[in-house]
Amino acid sequence: MSTIQVNLGARSYPIHIERGLVDQAGAYFLSVFGQCAAAVVTDDNVAPLYLDRVMASLTQADVRAVSITLPHGERTKCLDCLTQLYTFFSEHHITRKDVVVALGGGVMGDLAGLAAATWLRGVRLMQIPTTLLAQVDSSVGGKVAVDLPQGKNLVGAFWQPSLVLADPDTLQTLTPAYWRDGLGEVVKYGCIGDEPLFRLLEKDAPMGREGLMQDIDEILHRCISYKANVVEQDEHDTGLRMTLNFGHTLAHAVETVQHYEGYRHGEAVAIGMAAITRLSEERGLTESGTAQRLIALEQALSLPTELPEIPKEDLLHAMTQDKKNAGDTLTVILLRRIGACYLHKTTTKFFRHG
Repeated sequence: MSTIQVNLGARSYPIHIERGLVDQAGAYFLSVFGQCAAAVVTDDNVAPLYLDRVMASLTQADVRAVSITLPHGERTKCLDCLTQLYTFFSEHHITRKDVVVALGGGVMGDLAGLAAATWLRGVRLMQIPTTLLAQVDSSVGGKVAVDLPQGKNLVGAFWQPSLVLADPDTLQTLTPAYWRDGLGEVVKYGCIGDEPLFRLLEKDAPMGREGLMQDIDEILHRCISYKANVVEQDEHDTGLRMTLNFGHTLAHAVETVQHYEGYRHGEAVAIGMAAITRLSEERGLTESGTAQRLIALEQALSLPTELPEIPKEDLLHAMTQDKKNAGDTLTVILLRRIGACYLHKTTTKFFRHG
């Protein structure tokens, strides 16, 4: 087993990476939280695959466990579903000593995490991410949120989990769309600070998903270690952590304009990374050839690289709602080259002539 520790003083926590962890959830829960109740939050894609196994493991550990299953998809990350969780917690008498368990992908992690952060002014959180995107990115670092019609992740908090269990075996059940969703974030890590990871992806991409799965333990460890290191240095996203949003300014705008019914998050990130790197290279802000190398990898991974047919003004308006805005200034993340990035302060005019 590989364990990565996120060192945040009293709020430090382990991320365990091992095959078969889903069936050991109860033992890990008991070792970290002791005797208390677990409120498991999942969706209707994940529940048929893993909910019974997690609940059986918790029961075997003599943990009082209750569960709720919500619809899958980004549209569940909303205030109405958040209220639904509060009602569920109230009905099952979830107290401050108890634990919310997020079982599923990024949507469940974000929604259940925000519910944990705000129920009774904060209860403990355990993450069991079952998608590639959630394992390498959204389950780590404590960003939890819901979307509004005006934009993505506009209502949220920083609420670190107390325990993360990442079971690579759960990736075997992902549909091609959810697999691609995670690959967008994996490529991001290679772009912003891990050129050896990028080269590993270039090597494996021609062999498709099977080739990547052969190296999945290393891929997960590199991505999670990178993010854990960044979070330790900048927990509240005021500087270095903003680099983790490479490609996200455009991605969030695309998702918002498509009302979360078009490209998945990781696919939108792939489009955003390609588009902004083309622009920055044209402006002499990025080393020549970087965009070509990035786009070649994305295409080899079957990720989209071109903006959909969306009016530019709609995209620009959505960008004004971006959380990285400060007044009229927009902070974007650009590549110097593959494996090195930096923050660049600009405005939405940066995107007008692309």
